[in-house]
Amino acid sequence: MTTSDPNKPSRLDPDPVPRRDFLGLASMWAAGTTFLFAAVGSLRLPKAAVLSSPSRKYRVALPDNLPEGAPFVPPGRSVAIFRDKQGVYAISTICTHLGCIVKPSPTGFDCPCHGSKFHPDGTVLKGPAPTALVWRKVTVDGALCIVDEDAKVPPGTKV
Repeated sequence: MTTSDPNKPSRLDPDPVPRRDFLGLASMWAAGTTFLFAAVGSLRLPKAAVLSSPSRKYRVALPDNLPEGAPFVPPGRSVAIFRDKQGVYAISTICTHLGCIVKPSPTGFDCPCHGSKFHPDGTVLKGPAPTALVWRKVTVDGALCIVDEDAKVPPGTKV
């Protein structure tokens, strides 16, 4: 008759993993996982994650019924285009105070954010805007106007 000790492990049971070995293996798995995620992230680098923006130089057809001196704001653009007896010109609709988009009004332009008011030629009527609205370069190509929102011209420049 053989009696076995219930506290004695069987020779078929696996050896327990020492605590130091477990911590070493866990840190190796964590480092491997980190390097794997870094490799996947670096593979994404060649593809730009930037959305393309519309061109800053574009063609605009002014409406035939546009009254003289009235602003025409092309949809999705930050410029107001005017036509008068002297020619065609464009004024930026970005407020010089904090960059809000100004709205055309009967007296010129009004900033909805902080209350700046501008004359129809872009000069400041009421602050807090420190400077006048920027005039943009316009060229005329037949019935189309080509507006370059990156090019500044001196105020009063008309084509």
